[in-house]
Amino acid sequence: MLHTGPFPPQSRPADRIGEVTGIERHEVDLALQALVTPILDVMQTIPSFVYLLPAIAFFSIGKPPGILATVIFSMPPMVRLTALGIRQVPESTNEAALAFGANPRQLLRKVELPLALPSIMTGVNQVVMMSLSMVVIAALIGAGGMGYVVTEALENTETGRGVLAGIGIALLAMMIDRVVQRANRVRH
Repeated sequence: MLHTGPFPPQSRPADRIGEVTGIERHEVDLALQALVTPILDVMQTIPSFVYLLPAIAFFSIGKPPGILATVIFSMPPMVRLTALGIRQVPESTNEAALAFGANPRQLLRKVELPLALPSIMTGVNQVVMMSLSMVVIAALIGAGGMGYVVTEALENTETGRGVLAGIGIALLAMMIDRVVQRANRVRH
């Protein structure tokens, strides 16, 4: 069995941080949103190799900088999709919950988050896919896993081995995608 390195579990911190940040982004005023949105734009448009530079500067080479770069690279879609899902909850639904005596915390936990779940699950899916897209890049700095097989094959010009490892990464991504989609369908 091939070891996939830290990458599927790496999506967990990005999921959690992204979800909490998305919830907070939804709840804050427009001035703070105006600050957060450009930061998310920059995080999504910077080439993935650039994330490795500060991570290597702080943590040398190995798994920690690969994890940090992956979390930073994959978190913006979770933040955006969580905030979007909460914003799309109909105002009449919120008003009904408030009329029945829900406090703001209950409104969020019992009304807004369950209704935003499809968007949040899409965010989880995107985090996983983006984390897996960093496997080969993180392997360049010693993170290991299936990405290492690809980089090693590239070094030794073993095209077939590199293609097989790439197909393995793609199949892993597709399987995780199907599991997330299935979990989203089961909840509805």
